[in-house]
Amino acid sequence: MPATARGIASAVRSGDVSAVDVVAAALRRVEAGDAAIGSFLRTYADTALERAGRVDAAVAEGRDPGPLAGVPVGLKDVLTTEGIETTCGSRILEGWQPPYDATVVQRLRDAGAVDVGKTNCDEFAMGSSNENSAYRPVANPHDRSRVPGGSSGGSAAAVAAGFVPVALGSDTGGSIRQPASLCGTVGMKPTYGRVSRYGLVAFASSLDQIGPFALDVADAALVYDVIAGHDPMDATSIPHPVEPVTGGLDRGLDGLTLGVVEELSSGAGFEAEVLDRFRAALAEAERAGARVVDVSLPSTAYALSAYYLIAPAECSSNLARFDGVRYGLRVGADDVEAMNRATRAAGFGPEVKRRVMLGTYALSAGYYDAYYGQAQRVRTLVIDDFAAAYERADVLVSPTSPTVAFALGERTQDPIAMYLSDVCTIPSNLAGHPAISIWCGDGAAGLPVGLHLMAPALAEPLLFQAAAGFEAVLGTKAAAV
Repeated sequence: MPATARGIASAVRSGDVSAVDVVAAALRRVEAGDAAIGSFLRTYADTALERAGRVDAAVAEGRDPGPLAGVPVGLKDVLTTEGIETTCGSRILEGWQPPYDATVVQRLRDAGAVDVGKTNCDEFAMGSSNENSAYRPVANPHDRSRVPGGSSGGSAAAVAAGFVPVALGSDTGGSIRQPASLCGTVGMKPTYGRVSRYGLVAFASSLDQIGPFALDVADAALVYDVIAGHDPMDATSIPHPVEPVTGGLDRGLDGLTLGVVEELSSGAGFEAEVLDRFRAALAEAERAGARVVDVSLPSTAYALSAYYLIAPAECSSNLARFDGVRYGLRVGADDVEAMNRATRAAGFGPEVKRRVMLGTYALSAGYYDAYYGQAQRVRTLVIDDFAAAYERADVLVSPTSPTVAFALGERTQDPIAMYLSDVCTIPSNLAGHPAISIWCGDGAAGLPVGLHLMAPALAEPLLFQAAAGFEAVLGTKAAAV
């Protein structure tokens, strides 16, 4: 049976294999192997097999079921699915069944894809290790004593383990790209507004984006082409037409100028094996015809601090809706205020509480300008720095994460060390620009290292071209099981 999404879709559309068989095989892989990894919170076999049967019926009737015909997909559990439990990895939403599908979910299904389950994640997408899930941590398929990254660690692990060929995650400060790096997959964050957020349970609304995981760039490009585009249900959705990216994957690196970001590729915290693999990737790119130059993004020195004011401030506002009144958990008490307090105390985990309190403080009277307002000014400086860098380079590059996957439990008592995992990815979220992580080799212990590529807003075709060019000379990492 084909291993890639495009191979599966081609075989299903031609009638060589049935979508039902493909989906049933994926469900068996999850059943057999996921107990040791924890990448899925739940699967829904009956619903998935029914949808797969509709794909096969379309083929039998001579209709084209779409470019993702029969492809099994994992959905991060922050994406709403009508009638299927969506918890955001939190006890406060345990048992909640949304009344509608997220736009990206509907677009996948319209393209013939079959979502088979909801993947595990840090609670409300807040975390860099997938240890903040209220249900269980996720293990890295390449070394089960280590983290897969977060917050979309379940989606990254499901693809890295070979359970599904593609999955969706969300990325607020690196939550697609950092786990892609640690698990050796491709993970891509689109331009802010390029993919609809309708049906994405919000963490930080000015930063969140949905994007694909895959084992290679071509599969990620195929999924991106399906989910990208304007959606009137999302007020921040960009109305401009989408230029497909799949047609330009063979253009290569020859003639491209790659800007090595000084602040994101050196200094304390970067492991030697990560920098070694990064430099080796750049050498391969030069041999393939790329020009490599140094660029500076000086304001990124403050990006991490700005992010951890902006994101918590927005999350404190967004999560105010989880009050025990309208949906989800309710803990009984003598009055509404006491019920609110008891519900949130029981339903939210420590990391969510930490960020809500930080964000509420940053937005409070007397501190708004000093904290949230100042962080937004830093955000503008970061955007200006990117604009200057793109005058010298087509694509910017850095490691995706300063380290390879760290041990489970290693950083749970040190929030600052955990937050530093996203130091290379956060600037793209603040700027709203597209970025992608691809595998660029393994460290000494066989753990994956990620290469991070960044491009200007709406330059996804260029970004995917560069990523595919690197992949052509670096290869891809095989699934772990």
